[in-house]
Amino acid sequence: MITTLPNLLTLSRIAVIPILVGLFFLDGAAPRWVTLGFFTLAGITDFFDGYLARTRGQYSALGRFLDPVADKILIAVVILMLVAFDRISGLTVLPALVILVREIMISGLREFLAELHVGVPVSRLAKWKTTIQMFALGFLIVGDASPDWIPAILIGDIGVWLAAGLTLTTGYDYLQAGLHYMLGEEEDVPAKDAKSRGKDHGGDGKTLRSHG
Repeated sequence: MITTLPNLLTLSRIAVIPILVGLFFLDGAAPRWVTLGFFTLAGITDFFDGYLARTRGQYSALGRFLDPVADKILIAVVILMLVAFDRISGLTVLPALVILVREIMISGLREFLAELHVGVPVSRLAKWKTTIQMFALGFLIVGDASPDWIPAILIGDIGVWLAAGLTLTTGYDYLQAGLHYMLGEEEDVPAKDAKSRGKDHGGDGKTLRSHG
């Protein structure tokens, strides 16, 4: 049901996106900190919707669809707004582009494998990538509005490059594992718990092996 708490948390992550976009057009330090606050809350819901779904057994097809969509839209919108307002600039645009391309590629791969009832699990390395990515974007949202003793832009830039490096690694692993199915070299892989959130599984028959 759409009214379950995990689904409501996921929907709140989507609902906050127009607010984030609007805040980027406001000048001054205060709007940047408010933007960071909303972005942080969105990141927190990303953890709790999956956690509550598992602990309460509140799984749904809607949740499996919305959860990864909400994550990718949130990240993509924030990156695009940071580039548009020159908070990501110069060579740092390249790793930001890598992150966006990877998200599109994985979305396509999930859609393809969903038709084969093959799940795409999220590895520990991919979770680290997401965590670093969220922290990096948070620092860049604040930018030069941070206190002088916090080099927010430098920390954010380094974080984006690091996240992009992990993105290439995990993206390659996902693609390599998916090629077995794309080229017709389907393996007999064991099924995992089909009740996990959509970010962990795309189907209920098999699970795609990946290290990233």
